[in-house]
Amino acid sequence: MSATAADAHTRPRRVVILGSTGSIGVQTLEVVRAHPDRFEVLGLACGSNCDLLYRQIREFRAPLACVRDIDPSAGDWPAATERLPYPEGMAEMAALPEADIVVVATVGDAGFRPTESALRAGNNVALASKEMLVMGGGLFRTLADTSGAAILPIDSEHSAIWQCLAGEAPETVRRLILTASGGPFRTWTLPDIRTATADEALEHPNWDMGAKITIDSASLLNKGLEIIEARWLFQVPYSAINVIVHPESIVHSMVEFHDGSIKAQLGVPDMRLPIQYAIGFPERLPEAHAPLDLRTLSRLNFEQPDERRFPLLAAARAAGSAGGTAPATLCGADDAATAWFIEGDGRFGTMTDAVLAALDAIPAVPLDDLDAALAAHRRGFEFVRARLADA
Repeated sequence: MSATAADAHTRPRRVVILGSTGSIGVQTLEVVRAHPDRFEVLGLACGSNCDLLYRQIREFRAPLACVRDIDPSAGDWPAATERLPYPEGMAEMAALPEADIVVVATVGDAGFRPTESALRAGNNVALASKEMLVMGGGLFRTLADTSGAAILPIDSEHSAIWQCLAGEAPETVRRLILTASGGPFRTWTLPDIRTATADEALEHPNWDMGAKITIDSASLLNKGLEIIEARWLFQVPYSAINVIVHPESIVHSMVEFHDGSIKAQLGVPDMRLPIQYAIGFPERLPEAHAPLDLRTLSRLNFEQPDERRFPLLAAARAAGSAGGTAPATLCGADDAATAWFIEGDGRFGTMTDAVLAALDAIPAVPLDDLDAALAAHRRGFEFVRARLADA
């Protein structure tokens, strides 16, 4: 082994975290904090939470950072850290040759160009933002395969499948089984779901997540987006990807093989486990969270999702099957709808109807490049924003 190769195996892994002040970003830094000898923060980026960003910069001595909105009340920019322009700075950090892994934990399409830059540069990407592979899965897959970069899932469900597939031949896989908690409305009637408020939708029973993904969990759209994401991560047809509701969120997902056996990955509902697995891969690092105690489990329940009460699950699968720009349109429509729902006093059913209307109204076109995906996202976003303006 050369001196350079040996150094790469012994020095701390240098990490860029995009979306560092969000839920996943904060928990990624908790993993880094728990393993100070294994990781070194190279760059941080966020949208507007300057106060937290500055504290992160100082604690982890990040040499590079960028932020969309500067808040003067947060104080002065940390003197030892170079401030890069936003959003160009995110793409610049993602493509740095000294970056070992880039964590993309942004919201909406903000991480699109940085993900492209990282993969073009051959940098491994730990992906928490579903929108990247949903909007441009085939394009990102091609970039990764061409440069030799790896796309490593942070979503607990995809991490579980990744772990279950380790050492298995692709031709032995019959189907992937994504588990869903069912969200806060799992047992609610359709009329009650349609009249639910944002406060009710944000009461997730198991997971501590950001507001946007919590709303997507309540509608089961997040599971539909995960179907599309799984198709590109694991390169299997949509017909081989199923969803099952598992209220306890202990079994994070499963893989069924041609011999009828099923492998499952179990763990407490704690995002630090899949984060740690992704940024530490191929090494499985010691725990940075509470381990699962099987003695506390009385039973594990599973049930079929009800697509009549949660129509966005079926809509996402249909968008994925349609291909082209349909998934990007779905993401844009959902971004606008969830923002309207979270910020106002509208009802859940109105939000859902707006997303479905966008998919019906905006035809899919071939996805020739990343610009086409971004344009489709904008069309979906603007359609829903206009529809909900007076709702």
